Amino acid sequence: MFQSFDTTSTPEHGPARLAKLREELQKARLNGFIIPRADAHQGEYVAPHDERLQWLTGFTGSAGFCCALTNSAGVFIDGRYRTQVKSQIDLEHFTPVPWPETSLADWLKTQLPNGGVVGFDPWLITQGQIEAHEKALAGTQIKLHPVDNFVDAIWVDQPEPPMTPAFDYPIEYAGKSSADKRKDCAEDLIEKGESAAVITLPDSLCWLLNIRGNDVSKTPLVHGFAVLHADARVDLFIVSSKVENLTLDPTLSISAPKEFTNTLAKLTGKVRCDKTSVPVAVIDALSEGLAEITYGSEPCVLPKALKNDVEIAGTRAAHITDATAMCELLCWLDQQPAGSTTEIDVVTQLEQKRRNTNALQDISFDTISGAGPNGAIMHYRVTHETARTLQDGDLLVLDSGGQYLNGTTDITRTIAIGEVGSEESTAFTRVLQGMIAMSRMRWPKGLAGRDIEMAARMPLWLAGQDFDHGVGHGVGHFLGVHEGPQRLSRVSEIPLEPGMILSNEPGYYREGAFGIRIENLCVVRASETPKGGDAHRKMYDFETLTYVPLDRRLIRLDLLSKAERDWIDSYHAQCRTKLIGKLSKDAENWLENATKAL
Repeated sequence: MFQSFDTTSTPEHGPARLAKLREELQKARLNGFIIPRADAHQGEYVAPHDERLQWLTGFTGSAGFCCALTNSAGVFIDGRYRTQVKSQIDLEHFTPVPWPETSLADWLKTQLPNGGVVGFDPWLITQGQIEAHEKALAGTQIKLHPVDNFVDAIWVDQPEPPMTPAFDYPIEYAGKSSADKRKDCAEDLIEKGESAAVITLPDSLCWLLNIRGNDVSKTPLVHGFAVLHADARVDLFIVSSKVENLTLDPTLSISAPKEFTNTLAKLTGKVRCDKTSVPVAVIDALSEGLAEITYGSEPCVLPKALKNDVEIAGTRAAHITDATAMCELLCWLDQQPAGSTTEIDVVTQLEQKRRNTNALQDISFDTISGAGPNGAIMHYRVTHETARTLQDGDLLVLDSGGQYLNGTTDITRTIAIGEVGSEESTAFTRVLQGMIAMSRMRWPKGLAGRDIEMAARMPLWLAGQDFDHGVGHGVGHFLGVHEGPQRLSRVSEIPLEPGMILSNEPGYYREGAFGIRIENLCVVRASETPKGGDAHRKMYDFETLTYVPLDRRLIRLDLLSKAERDWIDSYHAQCRTKLIGKLSKDAENWLENATKAL
């Protein structure tokens, strides 16, 4: 099994570990220390070596941080984790802080009214983060100071950093050679008069060099740093054993990671750094030399998001492969009597169905299998201790994905277990209406996610409801299931462009009762001009990539417009066309029934 059901949260250890951390603060004469859920590469998923936030607090979410002071400790979490965090931390010693509604600076002002010095590890905090914190603290006596990592000092059995070997990613999947990618990114530097750019994001490194790795579970990444020069040369800083078996360009310079900061200090000319991802330590190293630091997007980020034709074709195929596994699972689930199956059974069966495709490399994240009230925990992770038996009347939120050589998938379906109440079916239909609205969206070139994401919320808004996560995130190509810079969110200012793959996943959550989420992946494409439209206007729309039936038992037909009913019938017809002949006999029979016209 790729997924474990062991309990990884250990809140019972939090108080003792916090006490040891405070001893370190006292020795260093500091008032506090910031513990982010991040590594030096700012990836969403981190290796066990870097699970400092979880080790200290017990919180296992993929975003957040703790600020431990001498007399208080706040765990800052966003809306996705406000239910989860309550069961994972010792609430007598750690206090959940709603973030970003409450900023670190605002919280520190209340906790340290007379000022103080708060330490941070400069490899784990980005330049953009520290500038924002310091700006918000201007005029106070509170200072942020770079220090060695105190958690590492007290974590006696801390796992070793990952040392897994990288592997080549063939052009038949990548669609473009590393040399061409380096050349294109270098041209971007030349246009801006820059001599080099610092690359710290592991997915950018993997994309640029056409390599993949296993330094982080669920995401095929290899950890390292790089400097891309304007002449397309690359200096790579990585443990040598990781790249011994790679077919790398002979012009590539390979050095040990410890040489990274020394090289940075020797750079000259304008050197680009991305504030959103580059650690403070990198800026400090560059500042010691003669380089002129410029700030801008890391040169790989946007090109990586704009998938080429080979990547898009591969992703389409990966979704069909994944859809066969999902349909086999849903067929199996429909055959199980209520009360006979647990959330873990569903996860285990689904992973096996994906393995049966003989194409699965890994799951793209731990499957979320939440029934009844567990479905209201947006990023619920089932364990042996929490596993619920699926009961009559439950809604099951099943959010999962696979890593395939030709693409990364992410899909959510909400499934009725037995007879479900009208409140649940009404909420499901509103969420479905939002997903359909986004699927049918057409917009003028230049608009960003924030300009169109409200379409997915409108049916809920009209009912006085909403959800506390974005409508959609970018998705990588045999890389991270969450990828920037594009998002469908209220704050995303990145224009949507053809080739960008995003999720479309509105939801609704009633804490302690049920959850609903419906998710398809889609790719931005140039839209055909409708009859009577302005031919001179460039418009974009979405091509749906995910083809797995929606649960018709939860749809309230009386709430749907004709256009919405037609969309569902058309979508289900496409599911049949794409999947018939690729399923077992039982699953084909299930598919025929699940995709009948409304």
